[in-house]
Amino acid sequence: MSDKKPYLLGVSGGSASGKTYLLKQLMNRLPAHQVTLISQDNYYKDLEFQTLNEEGRINFDHPDALDLDRFIGDIEKLIAGQTIQIREYTFNNPNVVPAILTYKPSPIIVIEGLFIYYRPELRNLLNLKVFVDADEHIKLSRRILRDYAERGYRVEDILAQYEKDVIPMYNTFVKPFKDTCDLIIPNNHHMEKAIDVLLDHLTLRTK
Repeated sequence: MSDKKPYLLGVSGGSASGKTYLLKQLMNRLPAHQVTLISQDNYYKDLEFQTLNEEGRINFDHPDALDLDRFIGDIEKLIAGQTIQIREYTFNNPNVVPAILTYKPSPIIVIEGLFIYYRPELRNLLNLKVFVDADEHIKLSRRILRDYAERGYRVEDILAQYEKDVIPMYNTFVKPFKDTCDLIIPNNHHMEKAIDVLLDHLTLRTK
């Protein structure tokens, strides 16, 4: 890797807004050696270090559920040209053996997660801030399909968590940063043209 400082792209948005699809398109269409993707999701604290709320529950949609200090520290190491490793977060699924993830420095570093704009020391590192947006009812239907099929959650539990945690935390810790972003991508139906524009922009950064 050269001495040139990497280009940092941030991708955030509400739960089930389409961040994962966008990221898959970027990673599939950019040269593998040119880009590193680091996800906030792998920085959730272990259950024994989580704090219960006033109802005696863990609110996984609150920034305090994550080790954001380590997340920011690891990103700073990547910027400095260091390779980092972290244990994969498996959403507390006992049937999944977590892998050890290795992140290597590269010309483009993509940072994704709900709260990547919440902490100013991370927000100020980013060269381009992207926000993926969708209407609330669309995000809810996508989340039900995802959590039921992929994580085995009951529909009634998904709806309860969405009402108690997801929406209030989104409105408090995520949505306020939407209008500070450089690019807002609406994704009620599709975002293919926006992805093409973003890919063109990132490709120029590697030349």
